[in-house]
Amino acid sequence: MRGIIFKISLVCVLFVLGYGAAQSYEKNKGAGTMEKATFAGGCFWCMESAFEKIDGVGNVISGYIGGQGKNPTYGDYAEKGYIEAIEVPYDPSRITYRQLLDVFWRQINPTDSGGQFVDRGSQYRSAIFYHNEEQRQHAEQSKKDIGKSGRYDAPIVTEIIKAGDFYPAEGYHQDYYKTHPIKYKFYRYHSGRDRYLNKIWNKQ
Repeated sequence: MRGIIFKISLVCVLFVLGYGAAQSYEKNKGAGTMEKATFAGGCFWCMESAFEKIDGVGNVISGYIGGQGKNPTYGDYAEKGYIEAIEVPYDPSRITYRQLLDVFWRQINPTDSGGQFVDRGSQYRSAIFYHNEEQRQHAEQSKKDIGKSGRYDAPIVTEIIKAGDFYPAEGYHQDYYKTHPIKYKFYRYHSGRDRYLNKIWNKQ
C-alpha cells in the first residue's frame, strides 16, 4: 500500500514540477529576443511585484543604478548616489515599451522629488532609465502625456536618465513579495502607496 501511495505521490510531484516548468518557459520563451527596461519608483519590492505579473515580462530584478563607484550594497548604495530600481526584461512582440511606461506611471507619485510615499531620500526618487533613443523618446512623450492628463495638481518631476551600470541587489531582496509575503503586505499597506494610487487613478 505504501508503495502505491509513493508512486501516486511521485506522479503528482512530477506533474506539478512539469506544470511549473511549462509556466516558467511560457513566461520567458523567446528570451533571445528579450529587451530591457529600467524603472525607479521608490521601494523596489513594490515595483518588482507590479511588473512580474505582466504577460510578456520575464523575471524582474531589483537593484541599484545611477550612482558612483562599483558594486554598491544595501549598506552603502545611498551614500554612493544610487537609486533603488528594477530591471525589466520583456518580449517586445508581446508587450511594448510604451505599455510598460503606462504601468510605471500607475505605480508612483510622479510629483514627489523627495522620495516615494513613506520612503524618503534621493535614493527613492522616481526615474526612467532609457537604454536607447527610441526608449528616450517614448519616455519623454509619456511624461508629457501624464502631465496633461489632469490627474495631478503639481508638476511631473520624474527624471529621464540614460541608463548606466545596473547592479542587482542582494538575494534576499529579490522576489521579496513572494518570499516574505506577510512582511511585504504589512510594509506596503503602511507605506501609503496603494491609498494614493487608488485616489489618483480612480479619478474620472
